[in-house]
Amino acid sequence: MSENGQHPDGQHPDGQAGNGHHGFGRVPRKEDARFIRGRGNYVDDIKLPGMLYGAILRSPHAHARLVSVDTTAAEAHPQVRAVITGETLTGLNLAWMPTLSNDVQAVLATDKVRYQGQEVAFVVAETHYAARDALELIDVDYEALPPVVDARKALDDDAPVIRDDVEGRTDNHIFDWEAGDAEHTDRVFGEAEVVVAQDVLYPRVHPAPLETCGIVADMDKVTGKLTVHTTTQAPHAHRTVYALVAGLPEHKIRVVSPDIGGGFGNKVGIYPGYVCAIVGSIVTGRPVKWIEDRSENLMTTSFARDYHMRGEIAATRDGRIRGLRVKVLADHGAFNGTAQPTKFPAGFFHVFTGSYDIEAAHCAVTGVYTNKAPGGVAYACSFRITEAAYLVERLVDVLAAELGADPAELRMRNLLRAEQFPYSTATGWEYDSGDYPRTLRTALDIAGYDELRAEQAGRRERGEGPLMGIGISFFTEAVGAGPRKHMDILGLGMADGAELRVHPTGKAVLRISVQTQGQGHETTFAQIVAHELGIPVDDVEVVHGDTDQTPFGLGTYGSRSTPVSGAATAVVARKVRERARIVAGAMLEASPEDLEWTPGRWAVRGDPSTGVTMQEIAMAAHGSLELPEGVEGHLDATTVYNPPNLTYPFGAYVAVVDVDPGTGKVTVRRFVAVDDCGVRINPMVVEGQVHGGLADGVGMALMQVMAFDEDGNHLGASFMDYLLPTAVECPSWELGETVTPSPHHPLGAKGVGESATVGSPAAIVNAVVDALRPYGVRHADMPLTPANVWRVVQGRPFRTDLAIP
Repeated sequence: MSENGQHPDGQHPDGQAGNGHHGFGRVPRKEDARFIRGRGNYVDDIKLPGMLYGAILRSPHAHARLVSVDTTAAEAHPQVRAVITGETLTGLNLAWMPTLSNDVQAVLATDKVRYQGQEVAFVVAETHYAARDALELIDVDYEALPPVVDARKALDDDAPVIRDDVEGRTDNHIFDWEAGDAEHTDRVFGEAEVVVAQDVLYPRVHPAPLETCGIVADMDKVTGKLTVHTTTQAPHAHRTVYALVAGLPEHKIRVVSPDIGGGFGNKVGIYPGYVCAIVGSIVTGRPVKWIEDRSENLMTTSFARDYHMRGEIAATRDGRIRGLRVKVLADHGAFNGTAQPTKFPAGFFHVFTGSYDIEAAHCAVTGVYTNKAPGGVAYACSFRITEAAYLVERLVDVLAAELGADPAELRMRNLLRAEQFPYSTATGWEYDSGDYPRTLRTALDIAGYDELRAEQAGRRERGEGPLMGIGISFFTEAVGAGPRKHMDILGLGMADGAELRVHPTGKAVLRISVQTQGQGHETTFAQIVAHELGIPVDDVEVVHGDTDQTPFGLGTYGSRSTPVSGAATAVVARKVRERARIVAGAMLEASPEDLEWTPGRWAVRGDPSTGVTMQEIAMAAHGSLELPEGVEGHLDATTVYNPPNLTYPFGAYVAVVDVDPGTGKVTVRRFVAVDDCGVRINPMVVEGQVHGGLADGVGMALMQVMAFDEDGNHLGASFMDYLLPTAVECPSWELGETVTPSPHHPLGAKGVGESATVGSPAAIVNAVVDALRPYGVRHADMPLTPANVWRVVQGRPFRTDLAIP
């Protein structure tokens, strides 16, 4: 470990050197060979014999009564094979489907439409173009109703009731949820020397994966088996939901998820198009493909964030944070389809206390329906942690401004110290390990923080432009959704299975339940097996994304792959290693207890020259070697891993921005990111994940919002309106690391896939607010577009109700 607490690439926490080809380290990604050659296999690449194509007719209204749907002309189209409506599905008892939050959602509208773009009818035709043409022939009579798109108005007494399909419902209230000790928190606030408060909006944003959502459904009426190729992050969970809804046994359903072009939480839930394609295949007796276009994806698939938050900090005059109090209004759209562990309606928002030692904390969250698309996904964060981290990091900067304190010094004063771990938060969660001050010091050193502040002071004194801002954020993630004691989704536990087979030649096949969307699973998980068994990474094949070929598990989202499935892989590999020891004992005519392990080899303790390799053991395990009584042959093993706790990666980020006061343009000049995700299996994969997450943060902080007008019209249905960050907007990232292994993970790994997205928006916004401080700015909501920044320089209010404000 270096002076900065850094591990050299590939070094195991126990000091054992890694090998780039036999375990941890910078191993080139195995899957890139097919991606860079254009050999990826996506859902839209799948073509089955006799396949038909589906298209969806969507509502132009945000809120309207459905008076009639006339499909006569569409059904007469020569290439149309079926037109499915809500009435059709009602006859099949499929008009409504369960959501991941114990609500129900209309597959096709039967009574009224509740958001612009809601599904009204589904056409199945010989070609994609014929299906789209036939949509124009469907005549729908709507009775427009007043919409409510502002969550703050959704609970007004005169607000239109959106979910009047639920008997007895008279308002748009979904749930109230709270965490922490309200009485203790109020007492601390009553005693506080300083109290600051701030309203903060985390606007609605969209994951926008490279490949949109889609499915190819194939119902074989002869075998009774339904096969679906689909863009899902959770194949086994989808199979169970299909089984529950359709009444088919799970062994009659096969879900295949090939290369799916990114997910970011967008591909966790089940969308109406999936159900319609399956029904279309049942009705026509032929395979049916449905692939949404970009506008459909942006308008109707799951959004993220949309939290209106008010936070308060109670502190001492010398900057010691004692209490935190938060109220949240959560906009869940027309149906509560948020993907999250249902024991917690607000996800893991418990971690709103962030990375600080806070005596008392309490939050209250209220969920409401609005006339917007449903969803609420864990977009590059673990279930509302991004919102929580952003809120507390903005509040800390507000407190620093109130006290006239340096933001870095104030954080250092309140961060959890290494000796406090494991640490129980005021909301009852146990952080596993960390040395937060060391990580912050590392980031400040890389950035040259003192020099940056001196430069800023000098420029302000000389009146030099552009405006320079320095922003800091420190975050703690909570990943590895899985402990049964805390969470489930629709009653499904979140443990993950792993199966490992070792062939006679020593080549291995690992079958896992998580699904890659580009994270490099085929490399990372092969490295774990290689590390545990001491065999080459290239000798390990990883199988995933096919429910007929892999063990049950809840899939990939919320950075749970390495914390849960990676742990399962290590455990199953260790089972194989122990089985190999027994076989080796028989081969060496020695007691297994007298053998010792070196990577790839069991040998007699004290006589390393007398040993056998894993390849030799594998061949013997399949051969005629006489094994001890009760010991079966082969080396195969299975496991199901139920993690004892979440893992808690963390990081310190420093952003430096330049703001042009004349145009409002923000340029991210530098960005330093120091992440601590425990042990790094493949540092290149980690860095790639961090790069992507930081770019996401730039997008959310500076340019992205899913906006609606007063009539509920969606204003960001294309990439002309909903902007994605490019290399032009991103600086050359400066990365650092510290390593504090998780004490309960078999490898010490914590996961990192979403850390950068959690931590980066706050750093950028804090930097922009810091730059604008000479104008009296204390807070500014995202997105900090040039128009919005220019407004604040001119003393005008920010706007977050426009796609490109």
